[in-house]
Amino acid sequence: MYKPLIYLMAFIALTSCSSKQQVDLIISNAKIYTVDDNFSNAEAFAITNGKFVAVGSNKEIKSNYTATSKYNASEKTIIPGIIDAHCHFYGLGLSMQKVDLSGTKSYDEVIERIKIFQKEKNSNFISGRGWDQNDWEVKEYPTKKRLDKLFPKTPVAVRRIDGHAMLVNQAALDLAGIDKNTKVTGGEIIKKNGKITGVLIDNAMDLVNRIIPSESKKEAIQALKDAEQYCFNLGLTTVDDAGLDKETIDLIDSLQQIGELKMRIYAMVTANEKNLRYYIKNGIFKSDRLNVRSFKVYADGALGSRGAALKKPYSDRENHYGAMVTNLDTLENTAKRIANSNFQMNTHAIGDSANAFTLKTYAKVLKSQTNRRWRIEHAQVLAPDDFDYFTDIIPSIQPTHATSDMYWAEERLGNERIKGAYAYKALLNINGRVALGTDFPVEKVNPMLTFYAAVARKDLSGYPEKGFEMKNGLTRVETLKGMTIWAAYSNFEENEKGSIEAGKFADFIILDENIMEVSIEKVPQIKVLKTYVNGEKVN
Repeated sequence: MYKPLIYLMAFIALTSCSSKQQVDLIISNAKIYTVDDNFSNAEAFAITNGKFVAVGSNKEIKSNYTATSKYNASEKTIIPGIIDAHCHFYGLGLSMQKVDLSGTKSYDEVIERIKIFQKEKNSNFISGRGWDQNDWEVKEYPTKKRLDKLFPKTPVAVRRIDGHAMLVNQAALDLAGIDKNTKVTGGEIIKKNGKITGVLIDNAMDLVNRIIPSESKKEAIQALKDAEQYCFNLGLTTVDDAGLDKETIDLIDSLQQIGELKMRIYAMVTANEKNLRYYIKNGIFKSDRLNVRSFKVYADGALGSRGAALKKPYSDRENHYGAMVTNLDTLENTAKRIANSNFQMNTHAIGDSANAFTLKTYAKVLKSQTNRRWRIEHAQVLAPDDFDYFTDIIPSIQPTHATSDMYWAEERLGNERIKGAYAYKALLNINGRVALGTDFPVEKVNPMLTFYAAVARKDLSGYPEKGFEMKNGLTRVETLKGMTIWAAYSNFEENEKGSIEAGKFADFIILDENIMEVSIEKVPQIKVLKTYVNGEKVN
């Protein structure tokens, strides 16, 4: 070959490369669901400085961009990073340091796990979470008798899976100053034949919570890091932590600022008086990874522990209506204060009575205000007349609650009220959006289980064969939106995340199967191969 020709080819190659924009990363040969307004597909995208620069075909991206790093996705499926719109991220991390009682099939198994934990840890105060009497053959609350015998001097306090009931032993009761004369509002100290059984419901738990030793700063940091890695491995890139104090939020911010915590966190501030005063005075706090602009309020308890506030008595407990854990005046006054600020109000409401009061309170205090995006967390049981309130209120719902509760929910509610429970499609039809989450560690963290439960409305064994109340199932497109762009919208973050579009944060995950096309029965087994936050691989 003549030298002039060699020089010419080199010049063409050089000028061709120089005309391309330099980026940090190009991913190509993928099946990309962008979740943009058109729910369009793409094959490739370019990333620089932690954001998507361009999204398109392989040819378009390769023709216009050159990258420091390139990755051939080999036709794997890519979707936006999953946003869990309601969870307890910090609580998950803390639970990993305590006794884990999730999945126990009997009280015997609960006892055995506590014994093993204490043998390994020799703790001065045994705490943990995860038992659920509804999963046991004997579906009754346990008593403290065996705990008293095994741990006569060591306090034990273990929460039910939903966090709305607690089993404690006599040592814990004594330390908390609880006896048969103790009175509680917004909760219950369960007694049998006039004697305390050891089960505390909702606000009664606060008496014990005060005497449980606080975690050290080192333990708190480790909890956040443990939870982060667990969630990254499962494809979560943003978590809405439903109930955090200022001290924990400050710790999260400090770790994020030095690069020690990379998870994006939408913090719902626990709406106690101290937090309300501070944040309303100081206003919204926003960084790339932390958004503090909402308050978490509790209206009632949980259905599983019969603490959800119902308009009519529970079908399986005579003259029992559940309870509001925040009294009506306090809830309304809190709503007024938040309505006069720029903050969002996110209220836990399970029973139809709690939902009705909260929804009417929202309507009353917001009046003609627009784009406030206030949320009802769970919106689990609704009377027919109350659905229309969700035109302007965002339903923040957890699909796996339906498939966990379906075995006993109708016993609690009866065959008429169950029609207004876990009514996800009906809520979507009213609002146009639903924000999907898990409520972990109440439910499992894995978002593939959320997707499966929303679409199939079955448990992992395939029960019931035709799905639970299938008229309220969601489509795959609706479900993916609920886990990404609609969840981002519920956080006022739809312009920066929730879809794969130029200008947004490069948060995305690569899956081993096509979640939009594979048999729905196979969705729970889908694995997350890679998770990226800000264009950086984090698992």
